[in-house]
Amino acid sequence: MGRASERKYVKIQALFFASLRDALGVESAELELAEGAIVSDALEALSQRYPELESARASLAVAVNAVFARPETPLHEGDELALIPPVSGG
Repeated sequence: MGRASERKYVKIQALFFASLRDALGVESAELELAEGAIVSDALEALSQRYPELESARASLAVAVNAVFARPETPLHEGDELALIPPVSGG
């Protein structure tokens, strides 16, 4: 019997900063996403795991490996996805 083609995955590390880290109660989370995933896929998966994230998504700055990224930025094995909330103060 032939084996169905195996689905491939990539593991990334999501890092949470400032008030977002406080709201979620964690500094980071490992995600396993389908190969070919993009930043918006990771944000969706994180929002499912951490419902509190959904309301903050629109205002977050996102970086992949310390470079600001757009929702369509591809993700690869071992990438670091940083989620940075807006900073206020004076």
